[in-house]
Amino acid sequence: MSASVSEAPEAPEAKSSSRIPKVPFWVQIIAGLVLGALLGWIARSQDVSWLKETLGQVGDIFVQLLKLAVAPLVFFAILVSITNLRKVNNAARLATRTLLWFMITSLIAVAIGLAIGLITNPGSGTGLTPQDGKLPKREGSWIDFLTGIVPTDVITPFTELNVLQIVFMAAVAGIAALKLGDRAKPILALSESVLELLQKALWWVIRLAPIGTVGLIGFAIADYGWDLIGKYATFTADVYVGCAIVLFGVYPLLLATVAKISPLHFFKGAWPAIQLAFVSRSSVGTMPVTQKVTERLGVPKEYASFAVPFGATTKMDGCAAIYPALAAIFIAQIFDVQLGIQDYLLIAFVSVVGSAATAGLTGATVMLTLTLSTLGLPLEGVGLLMAIDPIIDMMRTATNVAGQALVPVIVAAREKILDHTAYENASASPIDDPTATRTEDEKVLVAA
Repeated sequence: MSASVSEAPEAPEAKSSSRIPKVPFWVQIIAGLVLGALLGWIARSQDVSWLKETLGQVGDIFVQLLKLAVAPLVFFAILVSITNLRKVNNAARLATRTLLWFMITSLIAVAIGLAIGLITNPGSGTGLTPQDGKLPKREGSWIDFLTGIVPTDVITPFTELNVLQIVFMAAVAGIAALKLGDRAKPILALSESVLELLQKALWWVIRLAPIGTVGLIGFAIADYGWDLIGKYATFTADVYVGCAIVLFGVYPLLLATVAKISPLHFFKGAWPAIQLAFVSRSSVGTMPVTQKVTERLGVPKEYASFAVPFGATTKMDGCAAIYPALAAIFIAQIFDVQLGIQDYLLIAFVSVVGSAATAGLTGATVMLTLTLSTLGLPLEGVGLLMAIDPIIDMMRTATNVAGQALVPVIVAAREKILDHTAYENASASPIDDPTATRTEDEKVLVAA
């Protein structure tokens, strides 16, 4: 017996010594960025058409896999999040405060976007003309926005991926389930199981992000080239600088002054979601990871499961605030249209009220066309920005997702429901599986 006991501790050591070191996910992402840029440069400089097509197909497949899960994920996430509010004290107060902070941060972001645009004049000296623009395939207007909320049937929103209508149906179903009480328990149990299933399947897609990065970045460089990107240098820099100011300036200031907590702990805990958003360019695709890091930062699970899905479809500081503000100024300068104070106020209004039009999908075309149509600017201007969209969308989405995690943390801190111990001990280690239980997450934190 003594011999077997003494040999027991040696087995794990032998096993661990032979284990292949696991490459951190962020290293895989950076490797994908570098490899994609290199392959894209080779495809363009050497005119390797098959490589360009392959990169495009790899990127398209990755984005398509993300979009495949969007419709059912949004529906069940919103439905379950609304019904989870019944487990939270002062649910109506929390929901109101969440929406209020969504609007406040959006207003700050659009103000920063306008200020940068007015200082740098991104449309001047580009060499672009109105003839370079073309009408977008998708357009947005206030009539379409308001009348398009209610679907004509329950199938079309899912087949055409109209996220706003899906959110509407999910909200109605969630409120109805709350009213039914115990009679809705079987449906709620099924919905929670389906949501976990979707999150598990989506996580498998997320694990492919490094490969998807190779295709997306590689094709962008192979197709557009650095020369074209150079024409948009000021505009691209404006978007990145504006998002960086919000991400690393405004958000930390709000955490330190409003929530009275350390901003460093927030970025440490939220980093896995931010880096994934940068690569995937999809707030909805990142949503399971965003929710997990928000919970890991000490936000109660019942509240986080409402605030994060709600934010993933409506909270867009990058795509719906900074970007349309800069884009409107850029397009106005290309088309030689003078904007006045009332136009800037309209931009701010559209950014705060109409951000749901972006609906967490890759790109912000609908939101931009909504802004341009409100200002009376030519919609052909959208075509001017399509070439550069993949590059700037990465930073926009990272800012979106950071804000989607930030607001629940601020509200939870102000409402005194934030677990400060969990917040201060939040780890920057990757979320290996967003469907893992809270107990498993705690084990990971202890191991880290």
